[in-house]
Amino acid sequence: MKLYLTVIGIMMVIISAVNIALDAAQWYYVIAAVIWCTALQFAIDGGIAILINKMPNGWFGIDNPHYRVSRSERAFYARLGVKRWKDKVWELGGLGGFSKRRLCEPNNPEYIERFIIECNKGVLTHRLSYFAGFLAMLTLPNICAFTIALPVGVVNLFLNILPTIVLRYNTPMLLTVLNGLKRHKKSQKNGE
Repeated sequence: MKLYLTVIGIMMVIISAVNIALDAAQWYYVIAAVIWCTALQFAIDGGIAILINKMPNGWFGIDNPHYRVSRSERAFYARLGVKRWKDKVWELGGLGGFSKRRLCEPNNPEYIERFIIECNKGVLTHRLSYFAGFLAMLTLPNICAFTIALPVGVVNLFLNILPTIVLRYNTPMLLTVLNGLKRHKKSQKNGE
């Protein structure tokens, strides 16, 4: 979380400084607009998360083809080295009632299935936030929509792509664990 807040703070300073240096608007307007756009990003992303969290879990189940991760996608994530940096990505699922920071019940198939559902909800939340982040451009007049709101939207896009990658990276491993638990449970049932 500290890393994300640091990135956001640094980018707010850079966007403000560039706009003040280029005389895009009065310095106080630039600072207020940067704060406004950043706060709006948080509000929009939070609103999307609340909306997705209220959707039925069945829409995000393990059988939903929209959330399958292909082999080539998994290979791409391996090339990106996701395993090395994934724990540095902001995880706020706990605010919605289910933290995806660590696997708490690795031997419980129901828990693993719920974890996958929450990952899929997170993927949709972040994907919708990619585009919603640019809505701030509609709130600023003239050039500031492009010199302030657009860069803030780009930062928001980048900061939403990272958790999407992490969630998509983790899901196939969770499916492997779930399938192993189901096979083990079935073999125990057949052995009785």
